[in-house]
Amino acid sequence: MSPADASSAPRPYRVVQWATGTLGRAVIRGVLDRPGLELAGVWVHTPAKDGADAGLLCGRAPTGVTATRDLAAILALDADCVVYAPGRAGDPLADLDTVCALLASGKNVISMNGLVYPRAHGPSLVNELEQACKRGGSSVHGTGFNTGFMADVMPLALSRLSRRITHVYSRECSDFARHPSWRMVHHMVGFGRDEEAFLRSLRPTRTAMRSLYTESLHLVAAGLGVDLDEIDVDVDYRLAGTDLEITAGRIPRGTVAAARWTFSGLAGGRPVISVEVIHKADAARIPDWGDPGHSVRVHGRPSITLTTDDEWVSDEVSAAAAHALNSVPVVCAAEPGIRTHLDLPPVTGRMEAAVPGGL
Repeated sequence: MSPADASSAPRPYRVVQWATGTLGRAVIRGVLDRPGLELAGVWVHTPAKDGADAGLLCGRAPTGVTATRDLAAILALDADCVVYAPGRAGDPLADLDTVCALLASGKNVISMNGLVYPRAHGPSLVNELEQACKRGGSSVHGTGFNTGFMADVMPLALSRLSRRITHVYSRECSDFARHPSWRMVHHMVGFGRDEEAFLRSLRPTRTAMRSLYTESLHLVAAGLGVDLDEIDVDVDYRLAGTDLEITAGRIPRGTVAAARWTFSGLAGGRPVISVEVIHKADAARIPDWGDPGHSVRVHGRPSITLTTDDEWVSDEVSAAAAHALNSVPVVCAAEPGIRTHLDLPPVTGRMEAAVPGGL
């Protein structure tokens, strides 16, 4: 490339990755592999990672980008966008001050922990986010895979093929038999707890799950022109009939090994939008509630049903990371403020030469 060509080449989008769990590491690898993106910084939770090279944290060669636990250092970076993936089980309202600080510093935020439809949480939250965006001239966008695609974007896409729609339903059933994270399986999902301990944990978990999936219900409702009166939440669970040996560690007999969450958006006294979320420690030995995979149904004229097994996507984590990275250009180009999937142009992937290892 000649000097003239180099000077006219578009500047890459400088991306900060917030947290380096499984999803965060996938995002870093995606940034390193993708033309047009440049890793500007990395924030980490644990002291052991503070000062580590970002490449080494995700199994790559050193990048020269050093991870930090210092929010001020991240705020001071010259960056276009922060992919915010703190690694919690839901609760998009947690650390709202941090998200607002990032926005006010002039960095667009792509949240992987909710904020798919912030208006679901009322005017106070909306005002905080909008004021932070105004101060920084930035945008905030929530996206992902289950929330941020399957529970909301996909139903809206299928609704284009139907009229006189009466009900929209989405279902995800996840098999954790090969999931490697003890923290995810035992701490966040709650498998391996006795019945009493699981029930004690339901109150905070219900709050977080309701907060997260309520956004998807309201996003679909807004897209379909429906005002929801209320959100109904129900949870059921199953105990292991025998010891289950899974990748993340044993689930003892008599402890919780499966849970089903049902979220129903009501209008006019009846459910109009429903989301079912099923988690199983080992789907091969827990037949209740169907097989792993996803389903989306739009009841109307005509009715549309899309059903997949659990192999329809080779890696859900990589898919979520790709969804975030494919959103970077459109979010950075958007007008400041809250920008949902209803506000932005359709996000598409890029046709590129294959990269060994992928995301």
